[in-house]
Order: sequence, then structure tokens, then C-alpha cells
Amino acid sequence: MILPKVYLASTSPRRRELLAQIGVEFDVVTIDVDESHHAGETAQAYVQRVASEKALAGWRNKIDKEPRPVIGADTAVVIEGQVLGKPRDDNDAKAMLSLLSGQTHQVMSCVAVVSNGDVTTKTNISEVTFSTLDHDMIAWYIATEEGKDKAGSYAVQGLAAMLIEHISGSYSGIMGLPLQETSQLLLQYQ
Repeated sequence: MILPKVYLASTSPRRRELLAQIGVEFDVVTIDVDESHHAGETAQAYVQRVASEKALAGWRNKIDKEPRPVIGADTAVVIEGQVLGKPRDDNDAKAMLSLLSGQTHQVMSCVAVVSNGDVTTKTNISEVTFSTLDHDMIAWYIATEEGKDKAGSYAVQGLAAMLIEHISGSYSGIMGLPLQETSQLLLQYQ
């Protein structure tokens, strides 16, 4: 199965690695999108909106170039209805990791594909259970800086694997790009 060459509206190294994993050729498109969570917006609506806005911004940037689909994606960590974004600082990371400690939370990842100005999305929802983290474990993990630019202050594919007891769902979705959903969307453009 050959998937089409695309534009990726993301500078995330993880999303680049994941697309390469399934053999998708791509060029990165630089975009600027406000990723703020709006008051009253559900977590699922939030990731769908931001993923769509990213893909559309990429489409607008490349509309006069070689026509091909544009992929945008967004991921949110959700616990008790609260959306955890990227930590602002170490204190914010400590608060997030303390909240996740010993709890099960959801990771929502939405992929959006734009072609000819039309947006199609698919959202994956996975569950992650953290072990109980003591102060020293949280301080150690924050000091690694691995979770500095990650939703929920952790990276499942890195050292945070030592903090996780159980995963239910899509590993690639938790990393930031659900590959099964991505390939389903891209198959429409063969």
C-alpha cells in the first residue's frame, strides 16, 4: 500500500518519526496557530479544532505549490475533564505530574487532513495509567527536561515509560499522531 506524499503542518520530531514509520513521504510546513483552549470547549472539540486549524494553515501556506494533502495534528492529556497542555515551567510540570500520579487519564489525538480546502478529521482516545509518583521521582523526571514541551509534561516514548503502569489504546496516538487513523485518512488520496 502506497500512501500519498503530503505536507506536514508540524515541527514535532515525533510526528515526523511516526509518518516515516509508515512510509509516508512529506515536507514540513511552518505554521503559526493559537493552541489556546477555549472556555467551555470539550477536550475532544479542542483537539479537533486545533488539528484542523493547523492543517488549514498549512494548506494556505502551500496552496500555490505542488497540490497534495496537508496533515495537522493535536494531542491533549485529559484528567477529570481538565485539559493539560504543555507545562509553562517546572512548577507547572510538577503540578501536572502530581495530578497524574496513581491515576488513569485520557490522551486525545486528532489528525486532520486538508485537500482542496476540505478538512477531514479522525480522533483517537487512549488511556494511560501512571504509577504513584513520589516527590523524588517527579523531581528527577522534571530535571531530565524530557516533558518540557509535551502535553501533560511527559513523553510516553522516553523515560516516562518508567512512570506508566498501563496503556489502553494507540501508542502512536499517545505519542502525538495516531497512525491507524492517519493511514485511513490518507488512503482516500491514493
